[in-house]
Amino acid sequence: MSHITVTGGAGFIAYHLIQRLLNDGHTVSAFDNYNDYYDVALKEARAANLAELGVEVTRLDLLDKDGLATFIGEKKPDAVMHLAAYAGVRHSLDNPQQYIDNNITGSQNLIKACTKAGIENVIYASTSCTMAGNDLPWREDEKTGYQLNPYGFTKATNECQFISSTIPKTTGLRFFTVYGPWGRPDMALFDFTKNIIAGNEIKLFNYGDMIRDFTYVDDIVNGICIVLNSSIDQSDNFNEIYNIGFGRQVKLIDFVDNIEKQLGRIANSKLVPKHPADTQATWSDTTKLQKLGYKATTPIEVGVEKFVSWYKSYYGVN
Repeated sequence: MSHITVTGGAGFIAYHLIQRLLNDGHTVSAFDNYNDYYDVALKEARAANLAELGVEVTRLDLLDKDGLATFIGEKKPDAVMHLAAYAGVRHSLDNPQQYIDNNITGSQNLIKACTKAGIENVIYASTSCTMAGNDLPWREDEKTGYQLNPYGFTKATNECQFISSTIPKTTGLRFFTVYGPWGRPDMALFDFTKNIIAGNEIKLFNYGDMIRDFTYVDDIVNGICIVLNSSIDQSDNFNEIYNIGFGRQVKLIDFVDNIEKQLGRIANSKLVPKHPADTQATWSDTTKLQKLGYKATTPIEVGVEKFVSWYKSYYGVN
C-alpha cells in the first residue's frame, strides 16, 4: 500500500480519513497547527485517539516554509491529502486575512514543498462555496460562481493554484456541508444540538428558508478514498475536480426537526434575516464521481442520530 501525508490531521474530516486509510492498509503521517479557531481541546482529543492508532499528528503550520519543506522531504509520501484550512463562511467575513494567509499562502507553501520533494500526487479539499450563484444542481464542468465570502474565494483560488502548479497529478474535492461525530463546534448540527440541550435560542437564518446538501462524514471519506485509489492507479498526469455530496436537498427546518426528534426536545428557534456570507441553497451533482463507484449511503436521519449519540457520550449529557 501507500504512504499518505494528511495536512490538518487533527481536523474533523482528517480524523475520520486517517482511520479509514489505516484500515485500508496505508501508512499515514500528519500535521496540524492546532489553531484556536475552535476548541483546541477537541482537536487534541482527536489527535490523542489517532496517536493510540500509531499516527502522531505533528505540530506544524503551513506558514512555516522551512518546517513544511523538511516534513514533506523526510516523509516523501506517495500522495498528500491537503485538508488543512481555515473553514467557516461567516467567520471569514470578520477575519479575511486569516483565510488569505492560511488557505492561499499556506497552500502555496505546500505546493512549493511538494514540488521540491518530487511529490507527484496531491488531493486537496475545496468546497461547494466555489459554485455559489450557479444553477442547481452544481456540476464540476461549470464555471465557478461568485463567492459570497472570503472562505469561498480562497478555495476557488486554491483550485487555480493547484491546477497551475507543476505537480503531475492534482485533484480538488468540493465537499458539500459535511457533518457527523467529532464535527466542528461552529457547524449547524453541533451548534444546534448544544443549544437545544442547554435550552438556549438557536438562530435560523433567512427566516429558516435555507436548503443544504448535508453529507455524512463517512460518505465524504469514502469519496476521498475512491479518488485516492483512482489517482494512485493512474500513470498519466491530470488535474481533476470532483463534487462529494449526498445529492439530496434538505430544508433547514427539516434538519432541525431531526435533531429535535433525536434529543426529545423542542428547539427555541429564532427566525433571522439571511447572513451575507450564506448562499440560500446547495445541491451536488455527483455523476462524475459515481462513474468511479461513489454512492452516498447515509441519510440525514441516520447521520443526525449518530452525531447526537456521539455528542451525548463525549460531553456526558443526557
